[in-house]
Amino acid sequence: MIKYVTEFLGTLFLVLTIGLVVIGQAPMPALPIGLVLMVMVYMGGHVSGAHYNPAVTLALAMRGKLPISEVAPYMVSQVLGAIVATVMVYVMTGQTFAPVPGASVTPVAALLVEVVFTFALALVVLNVATHPATRGNSYYGLAIGMTVGAAAFAGGPISGGAFNPAVGIGPTLVNALLQGGSFASLWYYLVGPFVGAALAAVVFKSQEDAA
Repeated sequence: MIKYVTEFLGTLFLVLTIGLVVIGQAPMPALPIGLVLMVMVYMGGHVSGAHYNPAVTLALAMRGKLPISEVAPYMVSQVLGAIVATVMVYVMTGQTFAPVPGASVTPVAALLVEVVFTFALALVVLNVATHPATRGNSYYGLAIGMTVGAAAFAGGPISGGAFNPAVGIGPTLVNALLQGGSFASLWYYLVGPFVGAALAAVVFKSQEDAA
């Protein structure tokens, strides 16, 4: 149970930070998002593996580092954390938020950004947190957090910068229920991250086989 609580809390603080920096229009919002993910990864890495992202959970399950029986509980914990965080943002600010692609962005461009940067994130996680050659390293949280920060800087204006189905589901659901928002963009943040993570698991396997 403690693993699921850790996944809930880590995702909660990630989504809470996203919501507050977006609504508060903080300068360089990608920086605090990457930083909070980094510290939450260090907080929970030794407990749950610190996925905080259903796409990362999929990649690690495909890698064989998570039993199939735990995939659904992990993902549910992450989505619940995202929902609670979004409600907290609403209580704190009176506003909701949800990722959406840029106004002039084509569906193909938005989807490709979500696929490519989630692929990068999952491949980094697999290499720094599961590869025998990097076992026991102290930089895994920094690498993961910086990957998300860089992805948010580069891809956020195009796709909305979720790279995480929980970041798509929680805010979109709460925004729709509390402020009449739309579910129209949600599919980008489900299809893109899951495809990107699955591709990363395949590439990682090929790297291992070639080593």
